[in-house]
Amino acid sequence: MKNIMNWPKDFYSFLLEAYAELTKVNWLSRKDVTRATIGVFFVCLVVALYVGLVDFALGKLLGKILGGR
Repeated sequence: MKNIMNWPKDFYSFLLEAYAELTKVNWLSRKDVTRATIGVFFVCLVVALYVGLVDFALGKLLGKILGGR
């Protein structure tokens, strides 16, 4: 078992290694992130509209079947 008193040194070593790995990451450009965000927004909008229309239609259909208002 490692000496528990070495944790500050080990933690500092971990931070240095994590930073080194983060410098290797190929980050997306601002333009790419914006484009992807807009795409996700519109897909969510389309899905929400579809689910809303299906809910509305099924509600009306069940209302007629069950004799609701």
